[in-house]
Amino acid sequence: MIKDLKDTSNASGLYLLKDVAKCVTNNGKPYFNLHLQDSSGVIDAKKWDVSDKDSEILIPGKIIRVDGEALEYRGKMQIKVLNVFEVNEDETDLSDFLMDSPIPSDILVTKFRKYVKSVKNPDCKAILEDIFARYYKDFIIYPAAVKNHHEFYHGLLYHTVSMCEIAEFLASHYQDVDYDILISGCLLHDLGKIIELSGPIATKYTDEGFLLGHLTIGMSIIRETAERIKITSDIPLLLEHMVISHHGKLEFGSAVLPSTREALLLSMIDDMDAKMMVLDKAYNGVEPGNLTERIPALDNRSFYKKKLKK
Repeated sequence: MIKDLKDTSNASGLYLLKDVAKCVTNNGKPYFNLHLQDSSGVIDAKKWDVSDKDSEILIPGKIIRVDGEALEYRGKMQIKVLNVFEVNEDETDLSDFLMDSPIPSDILVTKFRKYVKSVKNPDCKAILEDIFARYYKDFIIYPAAVKNHHEFYHGLLYHTVSMCEIAEFLASHYQDVDYDILISGCLLHDLGKIIELSGPIATKYTDEGFLLGHLTIGMSIIRETAERIKITSDIPLLLEHMVISHHGKLEFGSAVLPSTREALLLSMIDDMDAKMMVLDKAYNGVEPGNLTERIPALDNRSFYKKKLKK
């Protein structure tokens, strides 16, 4: 398993090829930069000796056999790849190579359905039911990102449910918050990622994702849905605003700033949940009493992992 690799240990085995880039060294020699994945994580890998056959084998999304050695470089593990081989994918189980949610998907689905059912406002409910009748199958398996946070199988579902749990508490704490609108916003805020991203295997940005982004895509789905099922209240507008403002700041990709109570809370919940997941990932493999590596998504800071109580 990737998480168990140590410096100079044998790293040979089967991996999902997440992505590959053909690069050139300073002296003009070609090499391959790879990202290999199994159910425990993703690791950088380099293949320095390049052959024409390699290009036929190294296709993102494919399972490959690697002969190689794990090496520590600048404080991080990577794999020096000696050889790569094709694999008969009919003899493998893809789920063995996908990083999965820390919480079993059946539990997440139960919680997700509970939150959808908890919404009582008829217009919110109609929009939710129509959208998830069409997009449910993709929504529950997609990751929430290409990298950084919730980039695993069922990651979008995990992130959404986590946000709903936080929102449920905040809606009970702040009495003027509209529960139905806040929960609906949490359920819909990242909906556009099922079009922005290519899927749970070797995830990358689609053309629509690159050119439009998930905020615009999600807003468009809500608007199309509301127009088709003939909702005339201001609920669609409020939900659209929450989606296009949930990154919180213009420099973070929001089209506008959050300008309702529920939109502001949504942006803070989303930011907090994403950052805590980034931090959880950084803590993995760090011994208590030590610092993480610098984390670009958290202002390039290192974080201390507290010692366990004796």
